Amino acid sequence: MIVDTVRSRGEVPYPDADLLSVTELLSGDERTRLASLRQFFQDEVRPVATELWNRAAFPFELLPRLAALDLVGRNGRRDSALLTGLAVMEFARADTSLCSFFLIHSELFTEAIRTLGSDAHRRELLPALTDLTNVGAFALTEPDHGSDVSREMETTAERVGDEWILRGSKRWIGNASLADYILVWARDTGDSQVKGFLVEHGRAGLSTSVILNKIALRIVQNADVVLDDVHIPFDNWLPGTTSFRDTDGLLKNSRTWVAWQAVGQQFAAIDIARSYALERKQFGKPLAARQIVQEQLVRMVGNATTSLSLMIQLARLQEEDALRMEHAALAKATCSARMRETVAIGRAMLGGNGISTDFEMAKVFADAEAIYSYEGSYEINALIVGRAFTGLSAFD
Repeated sequence: MIVDTVRSRGEVPYPDADLLSVTELLSGDERTRLASLRQFFQDEVRPVATELWNRAAFPFELLPRLAALDLVGRNGRRDSALLTGLAVMEFARADTSLCSFFLIHSELFTEAIRTLGSDAHRRELLPALTDLTNVGAFALTEPDHGSDVSREMETTAERVGDEWILRGSKRWIGNASLADYILVWARDTGDSQVKGFLVEHGRAGLSTSVILNKIALRIVQNADVVLDDVHIPFDNWLPGTTSFRDTDGLLKNSRTWVAWQAVGQQFAAIDIARSYALERKQFGKPLAARQIVQEQLVRMVGNATTSLSLMIQLARLQEEDALRMEHAALAKATCSARMRETVAIGRAMLGGNGISTDFEMAKVFADAEAIYSYEGSYEINALIVGRAFTGLSAFD
């Protein structure tokens, strides 16, 4: 595809597509859809993202246009795993904050309603969720428990008659301050199993406060959530959740989508670094004409295309319903490690300009740190793979 997708930049042609022609693995209709999505992300999201990021402001006005893309499947469409992954990559390439907002809403909350909710939940909630008229949040992490939350969860749900009473707190919950619904994971005091419960915005005893002073994903409204004797109807329990194991499918796929974000983040850094190297002149020549800069750019491209190749295989496993947690963990750990190197090279290439969001690279560099840490840190994902590889657990 690099051969037939070339634009002109003065006398210097440059590619819009991947070097390994990955998009050729898609059908013709899928390639058309991906091109349309990429155009939207580059034309409508990327130009406004830095200013929003600087202000830590959320663009509610963008939601109807995102909904029109039918990324949540409002018309019953279910894109292939590869197309979905490449769409996530292109979204993150334009801006990782808004991509993260969308993945929390779509691939965690909405997918939980689809797969773990009741018929009534699906009937009553999905139309507004797929239209982005309503927004969802996924409350799992706690102030004192992240990677160990499955064993040490302190948030509780007590059944009293036809109600549940939720008590506890959550932290780093994306979308929580603006969500119409929060899916709260809590330990049932009756059987000590972790289950999922829907909490509507405005419930007495529910409070959220936006986490300030973040250095990454500043557009996403992460929040602390407090549940102080929150009463909800019995039917707000998602019946498909009877233990923490029921989160496996959601977290496995979510980890995969974050790995796709790590690929998109690398291509974002490549886009910025390449443009800068072509335009910036030092000692009378463009930076891109220098041997060391070309080597740096190739190292960035090598990291990104290696990561992309790994994700193609994960998409195949998803299509075959053969994806396991260690597969997702390997992809997330590997792609995020390669991403960290790629964005660091890109930031250094811009010199002093690389630490100013005016040149966009600083935003990409900072957002990479969030990708490296969330959905299981690099270290936790490495240990998941290590356990599968050796048969020995380092968690105990």
